[in-house]
Amino acid sequence: MTQPTELMDFFKALLKKERLSSQGEIVEALQEAGFHNINQSKVSRMLSKSGAIRTRNAKKEMVYCLPSELGIPTTTSPLKNLVVDIDRNDSLIVIRTSPGAAQLIARLLDSIGKAEGILGTIAGDDTVFITPTSSKKINNTLNVIKQLFQ
Repeated sequence: MTQPTELMDFFKALLKKERLSSQGEIVEALQEAGFHNINQSKVSRMLSKSGAIRTRNAKKEMVYCLPSELGIPTTTSPLKNLVVDIDRNDSLIVIRTSPGAAQLIARLLDSIGKAEGILGTIAGDDTVFITPTSSKKINNTLNVIKQLFQ
């Protein structure tokens, strides 16, 4: 009989490969590896316990992945490492972040506020929408934001 830590280690190694897109595929992979007492409900609990989520891999496929593989921010992450891209159109500035970092970035921007040209922000998991106080001065606001994350 296998030890629970051996099962969990193998389970995490499977997820790191970023190729399994369903709980059924995970069950099959574990059973093929010799973990015969595995079923979908046990895999579901393991996914929950490990904090695994479904996300797109480099091939744009939806797969299960561990949060540590996604670069989830920590309190020691430099802010510039959390920002992936900053872009704008005529009325909004959009910041793409590492997964889980958008609310942290939005909170920082909200604290800067109107004095620097930021009317407000809306944050999801990895995207921040910024409304400038003036669309005519959006380039100034964009420059202020870019300087924060250099």
